[in-house]
Amino acid sequence: MTGAFLHGFLLGLALILPLGPQNTFILTQGATQPRWRLLLPVVATAALSDTALITVAVGGISLVVLAIPALRLLLSITGVLFLAYMGIATWTAPAGAAPDAAPGDGSKGRTVRRSLAVSLLNPHAIMDTVVVIGGGAAMYASYLDRWSYALGSLLVSWLWFFGLALVGRVIGQAARTAGARRRLGRISALVMWAVALRYALELTQSAIAHVT
Repeated sequence: MTGAFLHGFLLGLALILPLGPQNTFILTQGATQPRWRLLLPVVATAALSDTALITVAVGGISLVVLAIPALRLLLSITGVLFLAYMGIATWTAPAGAAPDAAPGDGSKGRTVRRSLAVSLLNPHAIMDTVVVIGGGAAMYASYLDRWSYALGSLLVSWLWFFGLALVGRVIGQAARTAGARRRLGRISALVMWAVALRYALELTQSAIAHVT
């Protein structure tokens, strides 16, 4: 049981460390949101989204995704289009403001929805959780070991996202000018576009290979 937990924790840590769209979104939100009460729902949404993905993956949905190539293709195409859109929204956000953080009663809800979407429609996160973590769970026949492994991965997500938000707050305090915050947002947008381009190229290569 302890070995399975440690396996899930270390695997989750290795997968979450690279700077991807979800990480840059949380970091940018931490740097640009003016108050913790606006930031916490965004972070909790990302962590809960990972919880849902890991839970269904360990529960067996990864076997379904791996068995249906068309489903994987649909998830990838949806993710590419969404990340391209998110990159545009982040790049064009007002200087010193988080994407969708414009004044108004609905701005908080829009930002939370963006956090949900960048977590659930991100092909990088889906492949990591559903395919890699879900595939690793197949190593364990014991129900207790399987869910100890899942718990290790889940703990990483919760600790990481809240820690990343704290780092974002520190960066936001250091980068007080609108220009500095605009640059943070544009770095986030570039990461999103880079991931979208990577998956678009993989999809193109896969289609060419299938035709030939």
